[in-house]
Amino acid sequence: MKIFFFTIFAVVCFSSLAQITPFEKSAGKASATYFEVIDWYRQLDKKFASIQMKEMGATDAAYPLHLVMLSSNADFNPANWRAKNKTIILVNNGIHPGEPDGIDASMMLVRDLATNKIKLPENVVLAFIPVYNIGGCLNRNAYTRANQNGPLEYGFRGNSQNLDLNRDFTKNDSREAKSFAQIFHYLKPDIFIDNHVSDGADYQHTMTLITTQYEKLGGELGEWLKSTFEPAIYKTMAAKGWDLIPYVDFESSDFDKGIKMFYDTPRYSSGYTALFQTLSFVPETHMLKPYKERVRSTYDLMVSFIELGSKYNVDIKTQRKKAMAAVMQQYSFPLSWQLDTTASTQIVFKGYESAFSESNATGLQKMYFDHNKPFTRNIKYYNSFKGVNSVTMPWAYIIPHGWYPVVDLLKLNGVVVDELKRDTLIRVNSYRITEYKSSARPYEKHHRNTGVKYETIQDHVKFLKGDFLIFMNQPSNRYIVEMLEPDGDDSFFSWNFFDAILQQKEGYSDYRWEDIAADILKTDKTLFVKLEEKKASDSNFAKNSHAILDFIYKNSAYAEKAFMRYPVYRQEVIALKQNKVTRAQ
Repeated sequence: MKIFFFTIFAVVCFSSLAQITPFEKSAGKASATYFEVIDWYRQLDKKFASIQMKEMGATDAAYPLHLVMLSSNADFNPANWRAKNKTIILVNNGIHPGEPDGIDASMMLVRDLATNKIKLPENVVLAFIPVYNIGGCLNRNAYTRANQNGPLEYGFRGNSQNLDLNRDFTKNDSREAKSFAQIFHYLKPDIFIDNHVSDGADYQHTMTLITTQYEKLGGELGEWLKSTFEPAIYKTMAAKGWDLIPYVDFESSDFDKGIKMFYDTPRYSSGYTALFQTLSFVPETHMLKPYKERVRSTYDLMVSFIELGSKYNVDIKTQRKKAMAAVMQQYSFPLSWQLDTTASTQIVFKGYESAFSESNATGLQKMYFDHNKPFTRNIKYYNSFKGVNSVTMPWAYIIPHGWYPVVDLLKLNGVVVDELKRDTLIRVNSYRITEYKSSARPYEKHHRNTGVKYETIQDHVKFLKGDFLIFMNQPSNRYIVEMLEPDGDDSFFSWNFFDAILQQKEGYSDYRWEDIAADILKTDKTLFVKLEEKKASDSNFAKNSHAILDFIYKNSAYAEKAFMRYPVYRQEVIALKQNKVTRAQ
């Protein structure tokens, strides 16, 4: 009787102290609701000095975004963490609430760290966003993840604006993205983890992992990640019983052709955070594995990151510091990356053979993965990228008044923005957009601009007092370049921030312009010769009076200067030397 009473007492005490998650109560079948998650962390915050939860910005759902921080000495000041060279790990959960594995795994992990079931190393601090997409988490159902095996209920991919928040890290259409930027630059994490669930082929592995491109992180940091830290992750997960492999992104349905590394442009969380030399990872559990296994593998992977963040603390700090210093000295930046199909390594892939049978749904042939025919093979993994479309960094960018959304986002991301002290004539290079394509269908609220081509114009431009001046001597140089150069993968121009310049505001009537155009040709001999050459080389043009008048207009002083002229100006280093322009402007 005493033994039975002690057992009951122990269980009650443990439940009171440690708390039991909805996931655990359901034997691994259920996921916590948004309100259960927030209440869970509030209770932990009250009980444990090592935990602090705070509100960190707004969301489209009208609920605040929360940040949960863990520090073994109850110091929750990120500036102190950095001063003491602690490894700072930021974990994001529920960006796609239909993929709640990280939400439930983090609840258990934070509790286990607080109760010392797992020891939090002295040189590591943790921060968790419990639920990022709150609107999607509140939109709870059991059907929208048709490919997925559990949990019983889950949230929806779109947020309160029906945005996919993992496409919003540069355009910032959501309040969540703006709040995330505040959190990210507040913490300045060394390691970033964004927990997900995959779609796609069927295979034996429970956990896959996206590691951001090594080359994007730069030189030594990228090489160290590739040669040391990433292999250590795989090794520690294997020791925990998980055959971790890279995210399964096949070149084709033929497994033997290999897997290619995921290309995470800055619109994605890991692509965005990598712009600031943060080691960035996206765990992707396999959709068809039982929910209990997926959550446990996510838990174990986060533990592995904590262990390795402690073990490699000095290396992480040293390599990141060198990478950040190198970016401030870097002169040329690739705006895009291409997979190097000539370089690959070998990985062990555990899959299932594909087969065909009659479909009970359509009565036709269907493809399926035969679990009675598992296989283990060495396959190629393409994980090298080449930088393309490189651009040289100017001494400074200048943005005139009016483009406040762009300037506000630059400031939000830690960019130091100065203002001209007086009206100033400055020699600059600028771009005139000559070609672009806008998508026919909307993508995340935008008709994106791609295939951008431009000509460079060198000119003296009068800028006004208060126009924005961005000097390129900042830790955020890579972010600045990729966002302000119009042909960057996820630049502000690509996301339509500057579309107003693509519409001509003034024009002319042919009957009126005829006489003016004739007078211009009499005085502008250079334009006259240029027009005659154009007629000689293009017979259709020579027969089109409207085209001829338009040609004269566009090459005359009457042409609208703002039309197609990209309103981000480059003050080049050469111009600086010639004009002796100083920061004291």
